[in-house]
Amino acid sequence: MLKRTHHCGELRKDHIDQRVTLSGWVNNYRDHGGVVFIDVRDRNGITQLVFHPENKAAHDLADTLRHEFVIAVSGVVRERIGPKGEPAHNPKLATGEIEIDCDQLEVLNRAQTPPFTPDEFGKVGEELRLKYRYIELRRPTMLNIIRTRHRVAKIMRDYFDAEGFYEVETPFLCKSTPEGARDFLVPSRLQPGEFYALPQSPQLFKQILMVAGVDKYVQIVRCFRDEDPRADRQAEFTQVDLEMSFVEQDDVMTCVEGMIRKVWKDILGVEVPVIQRMPYAEAMDRYGSDRPDLRFDMELIDVSDLAAKTDFKVFTGAIAAGGLVKAIRVPGGSKLTRKQTDALAEWVKQFGAGGLPITKIENGAVATGVGKFIAGISADLIARMGAEDGDLLCFGVSEKPAVVHRVLGELRVKLAHDLEMIKPGQWEWLWVVDFPAIEWNEDQKRWDSLHHPFTAPNDEDLAKLDSGDHKQIASIKSKAYDLVLNGSELGGGSIRIHRPEVQSKVFALLGIDEEAARTKFGFLLDALNFGAPPHGGIAFGLDRVVMHLCNTTNIRDVIAFPKTQTGADLMTDAPSHVDDVQLAELSLRVQTHNKKDKSV
Repeated sequence: MLKRTHHCGELRKDHIDQRVTLSGWVNNYRDHGGVVFIDVRDRNGITQLVFHPENKAAHDLADTLRHEFVIAVSGVVRERIGPKGEPAHNPKLATGEIEIDCDQLEVLNRAQTPPFTPDEFGKVGEELRLKYRYIELRRPTMLNIIRTRHRVAKIMRDYFDAEGFYEVETPFLCKSTPEGARDFLVPSRLQPGEFYALPQSPQLFKQILMVAGVDKYVQIVRCFRDEDPRADRQAEFTQVDLEMSFVEQDDVMTCVEGMIRKVWKDILGVEVPVIQRMPYAEAMDRYGSDRPDLRFDMELIDVSDLAAKTDFKVFTGAIAAGGLVKAIRVPGGSKLTRKQTDALAEWVKQFGAGGLPITKIENGAVATGVGKFIAGISADLIARMGAEDGDLLCFGVSEKPAVVHRVLGELRVKLAHDLEMIKPGQWEWLWVVDFPAIEWNEDQKRWDSLHHPFTAPNDEDLAKLDSGDHKQIASIKSKAYDLVLNGSELGGGSIRIHRPEVQSKVFALLGIDEEAARTKFGFLLDALNFGAPPHGGIAFGLDRVVMHLCNTTNIRDVIAFPKTQTGADLMTDAPSHVDDVQLAELSLRVQTHNKKDKSV
């Protein structure tokens, strides 16, 4: 077999007159008057090969090549010259100034006619591309994503190694502690009727490592959550997980910012500034979200006092019931048609809204939509909103302030994308801090932890844990922090509870009695009683980091072998049935069977 001397993307004019050997896949083939041209591709790029009739054996074999054949060739590097002797460079290719005049060719593997070629990815559906994922992964774009992901992971490991972190592996077969998302369960053959759970995160283990004196832990780790996938979520995903002892939240955040700066600088050449911080309450008030996108304005403005002066019952009724009226100003939004604004009114209903009152600004006054009902506050409303002619005002109205925030928070993002308000290449970073420690679950009439039950309350709020007063308990803030980029949560973490008496109080407040706490978290509670240091950490979604770096909005693009929206692997046909012998070994029996739906 011919032995490769260079990759397909590295030859330049400096290599002219050198004999080289390349290996790769046939990307394209064409016959120009007896001269055969082949584009050969590997993960580094494409090089044009030329086979002249005088090299008969190689030429005749080249004439049989087709898409995705695997070949090795040898020849001499020449400058690309046209039929009249003029330079015929291809500026679209890094190797576009040269070609290989080939006199040797080996076919290493013939390929059947593929269901699609890497160049045809835009012409076939995602289901077909996932079924033949190995063909799609041959695309230069996909290989670049894999290369970027590899580089990001290496940069992170090198950074944390220099900062004194140890990389420690934690178990995949764990105890089920159902909190939040559903666990993936694994039956135990050796202990019939018992189950492991795949980890949703290494949270408990990394806290144990701090009790063990590891001091600084990091891991790039697979995690599993049995929840419905979406554009930026898969049931199987990768976290960059870290924990540090004897730290406060500033120490964790500073360490993480250093890592982020290095990744963005080394991968994109982008300088990340000092990242601003915003309290959770302010983020919700101004943007309706705890992960606000700061690349555009459209802040939520409270107009409840003005709305109360109108006779518009939609407004006055909500306010009388203790609700809220807020508005966003959409610059240039008056160009939206009635059909489009009606569609928005339907769209917001999924977030709890009854509809979407709107009005346009024309000739310095409100017009159209609900304009006739609010004409009396027109001047004050325009002044408060900073509105101008051609703008659209959209109102969020509800008896529940949380609904107003969610509706307008989602709407501002949709409108920014629909109206192309976001400039390419923008990077807007934000730390969201001072999260509520717990929140009231109205449906189940109980307190839930906003992050997880091991998040430490702020020191000044510890006394409120025993107060028994609903308002005081609701006002408890935690030492939690989320890193947000362009409206996407990249990572979240907190300082943990390290004192057993505080952990017991939090469990009690959450309705987790001593028996339940021992059953779910006994080993952690034991560890806290044997000298736990103050500690805290954070976990990043590696997939989401790579999504931003590679400018894609689909998480399936940055995972080599992803699942569909129904959790299916179309390439391997997983999940699949297992036979009765395997089930019997695990003391299991399948009682029902539903036809699998593996659609994307």
